[in-house]
Amino acid sequence: MPAILEGVRVVELAEALAGPYCAMLLGDLGADVIKVERPGFGDQSRSWGPPFVGTESAYFLAANRNKRSIALNYDDPSDRDVLARLIRSADVLLCNQPSLKSLRLRGLDPASLRLRFPRLVYCSITGYGFTGPKSGKPGYDILAQAEAGVMSFTGEPNGLPMRFPVALADITTGIYAFSGILGALYARERNGGTGDFLDMSLFDSQLTWLANVGSNYLNAGVPPERWGNSHPSIVPYQPFQGSDSRFFVVGVGTQAMWLRLLHLLDLEATVGNDPRFVDNSARVLNREQLIPLLQAKFDDLPSAAWLAKLAAAEIPSSAIQTVAEALSDPQCAARSLIVEIEHPILGITRSIANPIRYERQAIQYRLPPPQLGEHTRVILEELQATSLPGCGSR
Repeated sequence: MPAILEGVRVVELAEALAGPYCAMLLGDLGADVIKVERPGFGDQSRSWGPPFVGTESAYFLAANRNKRSIALNYDDPSDRDVLARLIRSADVLLCNQPSLKSLRLRGLDPASLRLRFPRLVYCSITGYGFTGPKSGKPGYDILAQAEAGVMSFTGEPNGLPMRFPVALADITTGIYAFSGILGALYARERNGGTGDFLDMSLFDSQLTWLANVGSNYLNAGVPPERWGNSHPSIVPYQPFQGSDSRFFVVGVGTQAMWLRLLHLLDLEATVGNDPRFVDNSARVLNREQLIPLLQAKFDDLPSAAWLAKLAAAEIPSSAIQTVAEALSDPQCAARSLIVEIEHPILGITRSIANPIRYERQAIQYRLPPPQLGEHTRVILEELQATSLPGCGSR
């Protein structure tokens, strides 16, 4: 069976994480992704390290499988012509240049390209989009986390605002862009072949992480507090320690689970009859009194023993694993969540698998992250040999 996006060409004129991550997901579905990079430097994330694996940064390896790399200086007229031919052959263009003025000078702005190539799906990824008072301002993940309000309620109750250590805004924008592009390609097939323009931004995407917190403020006027590892609306729903000082988490989402926890901890006669803890609403209001009582019970046995007892009682719980433990978890192996691809210089390169699971379609891991300009000659030969009608006429 052909790959879902077999025959779809994506030109990635993007660096760092959000755009490359989106392009990698498209490549996983079978698209021919051509990564356009600056000669001599390439994608800025190639230098983001340590750690490095040979000459490549581990950061770059995380988001660039299933791509071919061509090195072009599109300020040079001849290379600009090559880029124009590449875009002419493309179904999707991914670009993360925030300055419309700069794009217009190079003839790469959405209006110009979509006028020339009506079938083109043009996806722009910037910090703030092309409208609004902050349009054109450079964007980084930490800025989006800060300005979208997420950092204000992340961290311990009496601590500082906290950045989530993974690039939430970048990854989220990449995933939204990926789904938006799929939608635009589907719509193109239904509307007679006309593409679309996606104006994606880190700020917009990060704002969606407010979800229920945003709803609390918009509908009830209640701003969020910092709860650390606790939950603002469910108690108990947080880490505890066993007698071996190892942490595990317990999530009691229903009253039936709460009753089972009381039985397991032999607290039915005491905590179970205390009106302060009679239901979840009461437990939320009196969490400071409740949590020490539960922790005192958990002090009796090692964490592994408690996890076994909690599982037997059908109470959601889990060890807090390190990254090494998570990546070696038997669930990872069973679900094939670590991808191994042979690299011509580095040997085996590993990355986190695409989490999409189809019954009839296979996710394909064909190409390792490319070396800078590795496929320049091949791509130029393809452009020379193939007479492509382009998005404007096919």
